[in-house]
Parts: sequence; C-alpha cells; structure tokens
Amino acid sequence: MLRRNMSDQMYLVGGAVRDALLGLPVQDRDWVVVGATPKSLIDKGFQPVGKDFPVFLHPVTHEEVALARTERKTGSGYHGFQFHTDPDVTLEQDLARRDLTINAMAQAEDGSLIDPYGGQRDLAARVLRHVSPAFAEDPVRILRLARFAARFGDFSVAPETMTLMRQMVDAGEADALVAERVWQEISRGLMERHPARMVEILRDCGALARIAPELARLFGVPQPEAHHPEIDTGIHLLLVLEECARIDAPLPVRYASLCHDLGKGTTPEAEWPRHLKHETRGVALAAALSQRWRVPSDCKELAELVAREHTHVHQSLDFSAEARLRLIERCDALRRPGRFAQLLLACECDARGRAGLQDRLYPQRAALLHDLKAVQSVDQSAVSAAALAAGKQGPAIGQAIHAARLAALRACETDRPR
Repeated sequence: MLRRNMSDQMYLVGGAVRDALLGLPVQDRDWVVVGATPKSLIDKGFQPVGKDFPVFLHPVTHEEVALARTERKTGSGYHGFQFHTDPDVTLEQDLARRDLTINAMAQAEDGSLIDPYGGQRDLAARVLRHVSPAFAEDPVRILRLARFAARFGDFSVAPETMTLMRQMVDAGEADALVAERVWQEISRGLMERHPARMVEILRDCGALARIAPELARLFGVPQPEAHHPEIDTGIHLLLVLEECARIDAPLPVRYASLCHDLGKGTTPEAEWPRHLKHETRGVALAAALSQRWRVPSDCKELAELVAREHTHVHQSLDFSAEARLRLIERCDALRRPGRFAQLLLACECDARGRAGLQDRLYPQRAALLHDLKAVQSVDQSAVSAAALAAGKQGPAIGQAIHAARLAALRACETDRPR
C-alpha cells in the first residue's frame, strides 16, 4: 500500500467484507479513503474514473478507491442525488448511506472490523435489513435487496424493511426506475443460486406489478392439475427458475424461462384452467417486456422462441418426421443450432419445474438434438447441384432440399431417443 498522510485512512468496504465474514470467495474489493481530497489522491498517482462522484483507481492494484461521501436526495428516482465529499466526512457517515447492514461494514488495514450498524449481527441472523430511512431515497435498492435474496436464499427480509419497500412502491418510487438499472439487477438476480427468491420479494413488496405486470398477474392463475400439480401458474414459474439454477443454465435460458408462460396471464377466467393459444399471446408479451427492459437480443429472441414453441417441443415425441422437420426449420435450427439447444434446455426446465416432477425424464431434448444432427448430415450443396442438373429451378430446389432432410429424418427413426 502506498504511504499516505497520517490523516488519510483507507478501508475495505461493502461486499468484500461481507463475503469474507461468510467464508465466501471475495471477487471484487472496493475501498473508501477518509480524510483525503481528489487532489491529494491524484498527487499520489491515483487515476480519477468517477463521473457522478470521485472514484479513483489505485496506482498499484488498480482497485477502485472512493472518497468518503454523503448524499442528499434532490429528486425522484435513481439520478436524483447530490453527493458531498470532504476530508471531514467520517467512515460512519459514508457507511450510513449504504443500502443494507450486511453491506455497511468496513475493515481497517490492521484487519479490525468497523460495524456501526449491526451488519455482523444480521449476517448471523440471516436477515436483510436496511441501514437507515435513506434506503427509501433510491428505488434501485428494492431491486438490489431482491437480488441479494436470490444470492443468499436462506436470508429473510426484516419486517420493517419490507414495510419500507412497500411504502416506496406506493409512493411511486418504483415507477422512476430506468430500464438499464432494472435489467442490470434482474439479470444478475436471475443468475444467482435462488432466482425465484428475487421474484418472490419483488412480488411481496408490490414492485413486480410495477416493473413487470405480465409476471405479477401469473400468480393465482390455475392450470390443469394433471400436468401441473402445483396448479398456480406463478408457483410454476418459481419452480422453473429454480430448475434453471439447479442445472446452472445460462442467462438467455433463465430469461426465456421467466417469460415462457406470460400468455397464461391473459387467459379469460371463463377458460381456466385451460390456456388455449397462450403461446401466441406470450410471444407479444415477452417482446414487450424485453423492449421495456432493453434486454439484449440473445435473451429477447430466445424468450420469444420459447414462448412460441415450448408446447410443440413438449409434444414432439408424438410428431411425425414431417412435423419435426417443420419445427426444426421454423426454429431456424440449422443456422442457429446453439439457440435451438438453449430452447430445448428451457423446455426441459419448464417440464421439470412442477411440484414433485423435478427429476422426471425429458427425452424430447435428446430426441430433437438427434433429429437436428440427422438433418445437418444432408449435403445441401450436393442436393442443390443435383436438382439443378435435373432441370429444377427456384422453389423446386428448396423442395428437393426439404425432401432430402425429411428422408434423413426417416432413415434414423429407429435410433431416435424415446
């Protein structure tokens, strides 16, 4: 560590302290320096990188170092803050502006723990608790807490914190969330060990209905018990997300799983528990949610594909070779085999995300991958050349390719997994 003036004191803060106390690997280390000014850090070789408030890169470790600061709410939403840095700002004042007590601890260079707000106590009790009423000034903190609930699945939310989040939602703070921050937190929460917990927390505080009403209205909607022992569509969604985490599915699969049944939320009650044409309705709803959250194209496209095709994939064991080929071609599997594999993985999570059925076999995935391999074995160039040599043109060439693919499928029927 570089030598500093005696008035400068640097502390390890936030997640690094929390995770070390939990015995978890420390990924990133953030530091706060007390008693310094931007000039004094720059003079020591620190590089400024912060736009909204002074953050610097350490000249040796390149870790982020922030000046101790306080903040004051000046408007609605995430951007409505004014930050104040000064050598007189104390470590306790800096920690007070943080979201949760478990994130408001610091460690001095001698290893001693500074814990003015009971973070160590709440770690032991497995509780997510806000540090101060200032939590209510930033709606992103609702999303962050839900994400931490997904990471630490056995942590509960302090009753007073849940009450505060509900008050924030009622006051319209969740309506001020910007798309980029919503997706940043949702995507990270989906990749945690218990993504269903994130959805549960957002629903409990009312935020889910504000940021994703398409998801919120799934809860309480019944499905046929013969196929869904859990009955409730919302509960099914939670089970599917947990299955995604269990198999360590990538983000596009998890997001597609989140969106796969959105159409069931718009089924007229008179038609319950059946959900005719929910797939078609679900495609439009998934597209709207992706646009609102500005979801990356790989996640958006897979979500729409899964919404449209998941029922067909489930039924594909009973399809004729012609119907299976149409499914493969409709999914653009020959050009995008990786996306097709992700579609099948999401469908498997859907099939297993049902009460008591998490260990059921799902031969459809292996069978359709087998079908795709057979179709890929067709030499399209050779078929095209032969068709041209026979005097065929235009659509007739495409028909010849289709016929060759169909023949390849039929030729390997006996080897197809079942």
